[in-house]
Amino acid sequence: MTKEEIITAFDGLGNVMLSIANQKEWTGYVLGVTSEEYEKLQALVKRQFYLNGWFTEEAVLHVFKGWGEQLTKENLVQFTKDYAFAASPKKVGVIMAGNIPLVGFHDFLCVLLSGNSIVIKLSSDDKTLLPALVSILQNFLPEISDRITISEAKLGEVDAIIATGSGNSMRYFESYFGHLPHVFRKNRTSVAVLTGQESKEELEALGSDIFTHFGLGCRNVSHLLIPKDFELNRFFEAIIPSADVVNVHKYANNYDYNKAIYLMNLEQILDNGFVLLKESEELFSPLAMLFYHRYEAVSEVDSYLEKHKEDIQVVVGRNYLAFGVAQCPGLADFADGLDTMSWLNSF
Repeated sequence: MTKEEIITAFDGLGNVMLSIANQKEWTGYVLGVTSEEYEKLQALVKRQFYLNGWFTEEAVLHVFKGWGEQLTKENLVQFTKDYAFAASPKKVGVIMAGNIPLVGFHDFLCVLLSGNSIVIKLSSDDKTLLPALVSILQNFLPEISDRITISEAKLGEVDAIIATGSGNSMRYFESYFGHLPHVFRKNRTSVAVLTGQESKEELEALGSDIFTHFGLGCRNVSHLLIPKDFELNRFFEAIIPSADVVNVHKYANNYDYNKAIYLMNLEQILDNGFVLLKESEELFSPLAMLFYHRYEAVSEVDSYLEKHKEDIQVVVGRNYLAFGVAQCPGLADFADGLDTMSWLNSF
C-alpha cells in the first residue's frame, strides 16, 4: 500500500463528507458509495444529537464541511510532500477526546499518511462517527483495514501513543504510556485580541470563534483582551447572530447555572441573554461565559500571551489569526504547535 493510494482513498472520503455537509442527495456511484451507504451516513449525522446533546446536526455538518474541503488530492500531496512514508509500519495508539465531533480525525489522518498503523480508543462521547467514516474509507482502499484497529477495551501493545485528555488524564497517560514515544495533549483554549478598530463584520465573525461547538473546543475563544476604552456594547450587538446557541438545552443549562452562581455571590457580570461576561485575567472561562480584561499598551498583550502560551491554542485578531476562521484549521495547523507528521517520522 503506497502513500498515493492512501491519499486517493482520503480524497474519495472527502468527496463523500463534503456532499453530506452540503446536504446533497446521493449523486450516483461516481461518489464511490452506494445510496444505502450514503443515506446511512446521513442518518447517523442526524442521530448524533440523540447520542450526545452537544453534537447538533449543524455542528457535525460544520466538521464534515471542514474536512471535506481539506481532503483533496492536491491538499494531501502538498501536506505530505516533505515527510517520509514508513517502510515498516509501526503501531500507533491514539486515545481520542470527545469534546467536539471527530476531534481526533487529524491524528487518524496523520498516522495513516505517515505509513503507520493506528489503534484507536474512542471517547464514549463520540464513538460512532469515525467507525462510519472508516467503513467509507475502506470502499476506496479495502486493504487499509489492515492498518486500522478500533479497540473496545485496552489498546494492547503499541509502539507509540498519542493521547488527549484533562489534567487528571495526564497522570494516567504518564503512568501507563510514559515509557513509549508519546504526545500527550492537555486542555487548551484560545483568546481574541481586539484593537478597538474592528468592524461589525469582524466582531460578528468573532462570534463564530466563540460559539461554534458551544465553546467546547481548544480553538474556541474563551478570553478577550480589549483596549481600556472599548465599548462592550459594540461586541454584544455584533454577536447577536450567534444567539441561537441558548436554544440548545445543554448550553442553556450552563448559562443558567453560571448566571445563578455569580449573582448569588454578588459578583459583577454582564449579560446579553445568551452569554455572560466577567472582567478577569483568568484564561479559562466556564461554558457560556467569557472572561475579558482591558489593556493600555501592546506590551501588556504580549506579556499576557507569553505568560499563558502553554495553555493557548490560537490567538485571533487583526494582527493574528483572522476573525471567524479559528474553527476552520488547515491540514498543517497541528494541535499544540507540535508537528505530528515529523514526530511520527522520528521513531
